[in-house]
Amino acid sequence: MTRRLLIVEDDPGLQSQMRWCFSEDLEVTVASDRDAALAALRREEPDVVTLDLGLPPDPGGATEGFALLEEILRLAPMTKVIVVTGREDKENAVKAIGMGASDFYQKPLDADILTFVVNRAFRLAELERDNQALSQQGNGTNIKGIIAASPQMMTLCRTLEKVAPTDITTLITGETGTGKEVLARALHQLSPRAGNAFAAINCAAIPENLLESELFGFEKGSFTGATQAKKGKIESANGGTLFLDEIGDMPMSLQAKLLRFLQERVVDRVGSVKPIPVDVRVVCATHRNVAQLIANGDFREDLYYRISEITLDVPAVRERDGDALVIAQSLLKSLGKQMDRQNLTFSDDAVKSINSYSWPGNVREMINKVKRATIMADGKRITSEDLELPACEQPGVSHLNLRQVREQAESKAILQALQTSGFNMTQASRLLGVTRPTLYNLTDKYKIDTSASAAASEV
Repeated sequence: MTRRLLIVEDDPGLQSQMRWCFSEDLEVTVASDRDAALAALRREEPDVVTLDLGLPPDPGGATEGFALLEEILRLAPMTKVIVVTGREDKENAVKAIGMGASDFYQKPLDADILTFVVNRAFRLAELERDNQALSQQGNGTNIKGIIAASPQMMTLCRTLEKVAPTDITTLITGETGTGKEVLARALHQLSPRAGNAFAAINCAAIPENLLESELFGFEKGSFTGATQAKKGKIESANGGTLFLDEIGDMPMSLQAKLLRFLQERVVDRVGSVKPIPVDVRVVCATHRNVAQLIANGDFREDLYYRISEITLDVPAVRERDGDALVIAQSLLKSLGKQMDRQNLTFSDDAVKSINSYSWPGNVREMINKVKRATIMADGKRITSEDLELPACEQPGVSHLNLRQVREQAESKAILQALQTSGFNMTQASRLLGVTRPTLYNLTDKYKIDTSASAAASEV
């Protein structure tokens, strides 16, 4: 697929320099003013736009650039706009990001850094297209409901995709609110059983005296009020998947009966002496420490080994690099659509608060806070106050330096790419969308150790 870049710049000298930065496999179009840029946007449909805010008839200001930014985002919301600013023009850069620009680049021109920033924008556009294509597919190749970009969750998702086609009994562990049921449903949807029932029961939410009959069913007359026979959840899931949520809270009296079912795959209804064979895939989940439950005598060790043939440990949001903001943005988009507030965005202080907050309630807490903020926000930008999150301490003005922010972001991205690729420079350069020489220059610039000893220390 041809990658298309639109450069919006009124200085002919800078136009030539910027054209020279990019390889021949990139289709570059140049526009000098607002009208020409909009015509090129409609004609070429570029994936990425670099936009100098100082355009005629206001080359010394930013009014024309901001007006063009608004029109680009309205006409082509998937296009990634990189705002080009002067060295001291940090306020306009921050404002542009708040309006919806994906990134900024600070003059004077540095070919390596400009190429890095533009290639990163292309990579982001490609990822969003791929994600959109997956979300529109109905063939089960995507993991529905899982929003993530962190290496921790990508590893978990790869494991889930391998486990899903099997009938292996799976235990999902993780803190409350991390989305264990979403993963359980994904296991079902990616399995050959997807066309059959998915039956879920929360072992902590049902009183002990009712849980047995809910799980195993009962015969007519087996107890007072049993006026007719009823299937339990296990039978209801026949041919499909049974999800036992909060298995760590299952009473000891039922654990033996569940163990027998897992061993023999037959159900004994309450009040019946006739075993009923059931074909079901079992997925369990708990937020509790099962090893500690076993040590305390509250959970059978033999049952634990039966339910944990494979264990998926879901990391907390605070342990997932960069996922907090990815999840929050996705929630804002979906909730904004539900509540007819599609134009809402997060302010700079909200983004900082989302990234720095520990999210003890994980995704469930995030849903509540973003929903509240979507309702309560007065303008088009959601603040940390709307989210009821503590505001991050703001550094003094003397410490605000866009170059430092850029360098920190680039350094972090390079280090993550190296760790993901096992410190293979060729693979890391592909992940980052830069050439190997450029990556070597950047690792030298940021003093990032790429030696074998550095790779070994990460293992």
